Amino acid sequence: MSLDDDLRVRHDLIIPAAELSWTASRSGGPGGQGVNKLSTRVSLRWNPVRSSALSDELRLRLLERLASRLTRGGDLLLHSDEHRSQLENRLEVRRRLVAVLREALHVERPRRATRPTQGSRRRRVEGKTRRGKTKRLRGRPPTDD
Repeated sequence: MSLDDDLRVRHDLIIPAAELSWTASRSGGPGGQGVNKLSTRVSLRWNPVRSSALSDELRLRLLERLASRLTRGGDLLLHSDEHRSQLENRLEVRRRLVAVLREALHVERPRRATRPTQGSRRRRVEGKTRRGKTKRLRGRPPTDD
């Protein structure tokens, strides 16, 4: 995976590299020799609203599912400063974007209703019977008049 390549999310979604906007900045955290010299933290900005790669259906699903992660301008912003190399962080943030988009575009299969098994019905009734006995035992003991 090269940084200049288009980003393949799924077979039907490839984001052109021109739509990805990169910025580099200094990482936070404890120092070292290169702390004030190297800009290894990478930020990736992508706007699903203006993206030419998305169909209307995919765009609506993404905007709905990623609403809390989008900026006011509609950009999805991801950062990485895990690695000491800017290149590694750029690759990492690309992987994260793919993961976020795949998760947001995933459609759960609808659950098919099934009937309870005979064993589960029997266990349910036994539990109810046991609970009823416990409650009956809480009453006053019978008097022998």
